[in-house]
Amino acid sequence: MTVERLVVIGGDAAGMSAASQARRLKGPDELEIVAFERGHFSSYSACGIPYWVGGQVPERGALIARTPGEHRERAIDLRMRTEVTEIDVAGGRVCSRDLETGGETWTGYDKLVVATGARPVRPPLPGIDAAGVHGVQTLDDGQALLTALTATAGRRAVVIGAGYIGVEMAEALLNRGFEVTVLNRGEQPMATLDPDMGRLVHTAMDGLGITTVNGARVTAIRTDADGRVRAVATGDAEYPADVVVLGMGVEPETALAREAGLPLGVYGGLLTDLSMRVRGHGNIWAGGDCVEVLDLVSGRERHVPLGTHANKHGQVIGANVGGGYGTFPGVVGTAVSKVCDLEIARTGLREKDAAAVGLRYVTAVIESTSRAGYYPEPGVMTVKMLAERRSGRLLGVQIVGREGAAKRVDVAAVALTAGMTVEQMTALDLGYAPPFSPVWDPVLVAARKAVAAVRAAD
Repeated sequence: MTVERLVVIGGDAAGMSAASQARRLKGPDELEIVAFERGHFSSYSACGIPYWVGGQVPERGALIARTPGEHRERAIDLRMRTEVTEIDVAGGRVCSRDLETGGETWTGYDKLVVATGARPVRPPLPGIDAAGVHGVQTLDDGQALLTALTATAGRRAVVIGAGYIGVEMAEALLNRGFEVTVLNRGEQPMATLDPDMGRLVHTAMDGLGITTVNGARVTAIRTDADGRVRAVATGDAEYPADVVVLGMGVEPETALAREAGLPLGVYGGLLTDLSMRVRGHGNIWAGGDCVEVLDLVSGRERHVPLGTHANKHGQVIGANVGGGYGTFPGVVGTAVSKVCDLEIARTGLREKDAAAVGLRYVTAVIESTSRAGYYPEPGVMTVKMLAERRSGRLLGVQIVGREGAAKRVDVAAVALTAGMTVEQMTALDLGYAPPFSPVWDPVLVAARKAVAAVRAAD
């Protein structure tokens, strides 16, 4: 019997999910699996790093789902601290470098999985590489930041960027006793929301003691005589800093793929078919933060770097590589986050997304509570809903509020996936009891208002 070799580039969610699923379907006598990971850790939750840094998660090990040793016990040859430097598509092989010894090796493959993830946006600013400036993409990054927070005498922190990473790190630093300033280039924090909903986040952050500066274009990181960060400069001000955290988002890590001639989309991510096979290449698959996926609402490709998708990609890839069958149809763009007790959620399109693809829409905004008004401590929330004019098709939902707000977005995510109209949503049979919801759930109240807006527009 001929033994095939599967090579996996990347030892985190997508890559190791693919390797594990393929191993479930084919034993070592049918499929040899070799995986390369340039870091010190495998199969960990990068999403949990802010909560580890902030102290809610007590130890690093809690974020690790499966160690390299556990993968090896399942006959997966996981080679840590080994970076793939070249993909030879024509020759069916990859070149890897041992980061400890510097030695290079070529490894042939019958099937290849590219799961190289994403890299943090790190603009070429003066001082960007100074001591005291930290990214938070990997567990190594998180450990370096934690060590620095303990060793730093000063208590002033500046976070550059106000997306998911930025606001979560602002909370983590606040929990560590730092005075936190967030510099945001946009109109409001959380650019994944419309500005009117982002304004609610800004107000809440101010109330928590986090200073948020909008419209702040960072021009340089100022350093002292020892080369350590001392301030962050914008066009018209300087903000003192003993530590700086970069939270400007991520981009697909696809330099290897580009050099190998694999197809990339407008956001720089790999393009795949429904089976996660790289377009035009019968024996190469890709998944996780390095790919672009179909947005089921807009019908266009987009880059959505989330661990939920990466694990699903890996399951689909592993099934197909292992002789089974699986597809990944696309996403609706659902995401949740928090800053202290404020919950933030979105799914589907923002107003500018809908306009960009030529959709005409109406909006509805309501304020409600997470429980019956008479029940103790009801959480207040604001729900914004977008619906297509004439058809009434749901296009997107954004929610900002207190306890019990964020996960209500899942109802909208299901409705988007099913292509429901806002009128159809009003008849959804959702759970009700005073401790959990008003008689009319806030999402349904927003849907009723959206129905009225659609009718008025017509």
